Amino acid sequence: MSSQGLLVIPRESKTTQSLVLALFVHAALVAFLWIGVSWQTEGGSSAEAEVWDIKVSEAAPEAKVPVPEAEVVQEETQQELPKPVEQPQASSETPPDIALKAEEKKKEEKQKEAAKRQEEAQARQKAETKKKEAREKQLKLADQKKADAILAEEARRLAAKSETGGSGTSAYSTGSVGADAGYIRKVSAEIKSNTLFNVPPGLNGNPPVEYDVELLPDGSIKAMKKRKSSGVPGFDEAVRRAIEKSAPFPPNQAGKVPSRFEVSHKPKG
Repeated sequence: MSSQGLLVIPRESKTTQSLVLALFVHAALVAFLWIGVSWQTEGGSSAEAEVWDIKVSEAAPEAKVPVPEAEVVQEETQQELPKPVEQPQASSETPPDIALKAEEKKKEEKQKEAAKRQEEAQARQKAETKKKEAREKQLKLADQKKADAILAEEARRLAAKSETGGSGTSAYSTGSVGADAGYIRKVSAEIKSNTLFNVPPGLNGNPPVEYDVELLPDGSIKAMKKRKSSGVPGFDEAVRRAIEKSAPFPPNQAGKVPSRFEVSHKPKG
């Protein structure tokens, strides 16, 4: 120690021992690294190591581990394989043309149903019309039968009065002017020639129609009544038109027009 009180570190005189110690430490480190590298090489992997001076503080670079050849080939194969083409997913939406066809089909079905309903309505209407016409025809026939019965009864009453000498007139004459059998045949032939009627093929029998005709002095028709129907309305109407067409009727052999006569006409002559 000096007189000033400061501590002075003496220099080491044994430098040779320090140098030997440093070399020993370096040799031990190199041996340790050599053993570690040899052990990794035996395990199938390799590593590289660099020996640095113990005074360097930087770390050694990361060792590169070799990749097996089979894995490299597999990776290259995977890279070379083409990527699978993605198939377009089927759209759940209905294509426009199919939807349009379905809509047209629905319209056609609706139109068919409407036409069917219209036909059924027309058929029902026709059936109702036929029923109505049949009822009206039956009523007309009933009324005609009643009228024919009344005329027949009136004719019998007049005939009875004529036979008993009463004041009534017969069915064939009024007063002094009468229609004899020859006159009736003559006017009946004229009426028959003017009758236009086609006899139905399925007509049963040959029923006659009878009319009472009243005349004026000039031969024109004063009144006309149907005493009996043939049962064929078309034929009855044809005979009525023929009587009207045959007027005015001619006088009889005495030169006078009968006041009344009866005509009977059959469809088949």
